[in-house]
Amino acid sequence: MLSGDRLIHAQVNFPYVIQSIETDDASMKDFLFTLGCFPGEEITILSILADNYIINVKDARYSIDSELAKTIQIK
Repeated sequence: MLSGDRLIHAQVNFPYVIQSIETDDASMKDFLFTLGCFPGEEITILSILADNYIINVKDARYSIDSELAKTIQIK
C-alpha cells in the first residue's frame, strides 16, 4: 500500500494512521469526527462485510459504509 491511500484500499487487521478526511460534505466529516477519526489517530479495519467496514478507532469499534471509508486518507 502506498502512503496517502484511502481506507477503502487498506488491509484488514493492519494499523494505519489517519492522514486527513477528504470530503466537502460537512455532515459526513462531522460524523467521522464524532467517531474519533482525526488526523494522527490510529485506525484499523477489523473486517469487511458486504459494503460495511468494521473499524477500530481509540479502542472502540464502529461500522462505516464504503462511502465514508473512501473519505479517510491514511498513511
